[in-house]
Order: sequence, then C-alpha cells, then structure tokens
Amino acid sequence: MINFLRYRTALMADNDRGGISLFVITTAIAIILAAGLVADGGRKLRAASEATAVAEEAARAGAGQLDTDQLRANGAWRVSADDAIAAANHYLTSGGYTGTAAVVDDGQSVRVTVTITRPTLIIQAIGIDNVTVTKTAEADLVHGVNGEGQ
Repeated sequence: MINFLRYRTALMADNDRGGISLFVITTAIAIILAAGLVADGGRKLRAASEATAVAEEAARAGAGQLDTDQLRANGAWRVSADDAIAAANHYLTSGGYTGTAAVVDDGQSVRVTVTITRPTLIIQAIGIDNVTVTKTAEADLVHGVNGEGQ
C-alpha cells in the first residue's frame, strides 16, 4: 500500500514537468516584444522629430525666395514659386531626404512635406520591417520690422 501511494505521488508530480518552461518562454517572448516596441517606437519618434525639423527648414528656405519682379512691378510681396520650390527641394536633396514643396496662399507661404522611413531593429521579427513618418510644415513670407509674424 505504501508503495502504491509513493507511485501515485510520483505520477502526480510528473504531470507538472515543463510547466515552468512554457511560462518562461511565453514571458521571455512578451518581454522581447515589449522591448521592441520601446526601441522601435523610439526610432519612430526620433524620425518624426527629424521629419518635422527638416520640413520646417526646407519651408523656410523656400519662403526666403522673394519674387523681386512682382515687387518692383507692383509692390506685391510674394514668393517666387519656381525659386521657392527649387530652394526647398535643394534643401531636401542635399540632406538626402524625400519630400514635396508647394507655394500656397497666393504666394505668401511655402508648404513642405517630408517622408522618412527607418528600418526597425527588433519588431522586424514579427514582420514589421520599417517605420515611416510623414510631416508637413509651412513657412510664411513676412517683411518689415513691425509686420505680423515678426
């Protein structure tokens, strides 16, 4: 009878074998994925900050291109559309960025949209290879020392 109880106790103890291993594996995978979200999420936030800064600077470069012919002819303060787009695109390409530039608000502003794609480090294991961010900025043409926006 005592041997039977020992045998039965030994069988019951064997039923839990490997239970901790499954828990450890599941927890480890969850921790790795959480670390991936933090690391690659940080990469996306940095890319967003970079895209915003680049779009703002490219828009400023474009907004500085005054249409002097219009100014001389009729006193109109406007951005030269061709020169503004060329200046903004030059700023983008010189830094290795991709984006678009446009003159808006009847020649008073330049709008630049920048797209940045960065590879992921950890979450590519679940099929997400890149994070892409698109940001838009606008710069207005202002003149004088007391003008609006000074």
